[in-house]
Amino acid sequence: EGIDTDSGELVSNTEVKNRLREIIETEDKHNPISDEELTNLLCGEGYKIARRTITKYREKLKFPTARLRRRLK
Repeated sequence: EGIDTDSGELVSNTEVKNRLREIIETEDKHNPISDEELTNLLCGEGYKIARRTITKYREKLKFPTARLRRRLK
């Protein structure tokens, strides 16, 4: 399986999952990034990926939704 990029390359879904993990692990825990925002970030980096795919990958990586990742001050 792979994901297309804007340049037409096919990248491994493992690469996309690793990038997703990096983004979530370094996000502001008081203002976590939603799946829609994650999709926009990865699309901005050149990956052609749907929000539902981001949701599927996030769940496989065992990260909860943004609402549940939020930390109170």
